[in-house]
Amino acid sequence: MQGAGAPRRRGPYSGEMGALGRPGVILLTYALVTLGLACLFMRFSIMPYLTRRLGLDSVAFGHLQTTFGALQLLGGPVLGRMQCPATVALVANLVGAVLSFTFIPVSTKGASAHDRAPLRVPPGGPQANVFDLKAITRLLLQSGVLPVFLIKVASSLPFGLFMVMFPIISMDFFQLDAAQAGYLMSFFGLLQMVIQGLVIGRLSRRFSERALLRASVLGFVLVGLAMAPMSDVLHFCVLMPGLVFSLCALNVVTDSMLTKAVSAADTGTVLGLCATVQPLTQTLGPTLGGLLYRSFGVPVFGHVQFAINLLVLLVLWRQPVPRKKD
Repeated sequence: MQGAGAPRRRGPYSGEMGALGRPGVILLTYALVTLGLACLFMRFSIMPYLTRRLGLDSVAFGHLQTTFGALQLLGGPVLGRMQCPATVALVANLVGAVLSFTFIPVSTKGASAHDRAPLRVPPGGPQANVFDLKAITRLLLQSGVLPVFLIKVASSLPFGLFMVMFPIISMDFFQLDAAQAGYLMSFFGLLQMVIQGLVIGRLSRRFSERALLRASVLGFVLVGLAMAPMSDVLHFCVLMPGLVFSLCALNVVTDSMLTKAVSAADTGTVLGLCATVQPLTQTLGPTLGGLLYRSFGVPVFGHVQFAINLLVLLVLWRQPVPRKKD
């Protein structure tokens, strides 16, 4: 029994958020995400111009992007010598890792007594494995998980194909130099910050998640239709707000629906599944995108986005995505 003056023990689910407090943890999380995306876009900015100097065409660039996506998907180590931007990215991510381990709590989601209980393995029984496919399959088969996950993958894939090939498109189709491409990506990032920070939050308080999910898919359909006749960078800039809104709404709503559909103990696993969508696109997308771009040109990305998301929209209207009961 603890005495009156004894310090109280706090578990990972007790609501303790550490020295920063909840607002500080949220702010630091946003800062770390911004840092990571800044380093990622740094690579996006220099890679196409470097590969062009080395004499690679769009298909070869797609193969290179596929290799990067495969390494990211498998969690492989960073290979090769560091160029200046890569060194900066390495140092920045090391700083982000130190801040994460120092200030970010183990868990910020409450759990029931059953979820808080440690997982005990009987003597001689099989040990837990982070690559347990049975556990992942069990999670996907829970009510409301698999349909939302498939919608997330299908709706984001066409836009992912376009963005994987965007560095080549910006050079060959839009005729932009490195600085102009950087400004365009900065505009894209600014739109993401404004729409996700100011627009999506307000809409989520007024509309249901299913309504926002349908709106995001409908946005992809309309933008895909408008992308087909795209001829210059100004046309693309006009379409960017719609693209960013659809992408942000899709990611926020699907992540929210998936985490609500599972227990606190499975939250990390389902978020890990969500995180595989981007590297999966970067693994399959570059080769496929390079072939599509070389064979049909830029309009094909609008056609693919329109067709796939139209099918998803029809499925959403005919078979509404189930929501977890309160």
